[in-house]
Amino acid sequence: MRIAVLGATGKVGRLIVDQALVRGHSVIALVRDPDAYRQTADDRVEIRRADVSRPDSFPGLRDVDVVVSALGISKGDGPGALVAGAEALTRQNVRVLWLGALGSGVSSGAGGGMYQLIMKLFVGAELVEKARADEIALRAGATVFHAPDLRVGGVRAARSNVPLGSFRKPVLPPHVSRATLAALMLDEADRPARPGEILVPMVAR
Repeated sequence: MRIAVLGATGKVGRLIVDQALVRGHSVIALVRDPDAYRQTADDRVEIRRADVSRPDSFPGLRDVDVVVSALGISKGDGPGALVAGAEALTRQNVRVLWLGALGSGVSSGAGGGMYQLIMKLFVGAELVEKARADEIALRAGATVFHAPDLRVGGVRAARSNVPLGSFRKPVLPPHVSRATLAALMLDEADRPARPGEILVPMVAR
């Protein structure tokens, strides 16, 4: 399968690229600065410039089976980067897996009261933009992942993508490793089961 990764320079994006290669997929890294990424990229990765702030220059993706977005809001990004990214991808007529955040939009409160308070303190105004970007992605039929708190760690074998409607509000703030999140997004890319839905990536307790 041919997978494009938006946000390939980020902590989750790099893990998605690495794991996709291990699974035997052909990978395209969509990055703002190809020259900077090329210095550390695997030579099996095709690199294409993709600046969401310049949608007119966004590359065509007709040769791609699925786009996995790990796009985040980086330092220096003004408001609107996530919305611009969602709009750029949904114009491509390609299957999209979009990374969002548990506690934004329709999943507000789903992680429990303590988790939601932490989200408001540390994510704050970005929650509104995340929710708007999710709406755009969902309307176009994307699968949206509402990831809980992300931590360092390996890939957990006992993992699953839980539909938001079936997600039970936890007592303690939920979390998952970035590596496990990457694996769960690729699991859905390999075996699409929930297009147009919100999934919560989790591990068995």
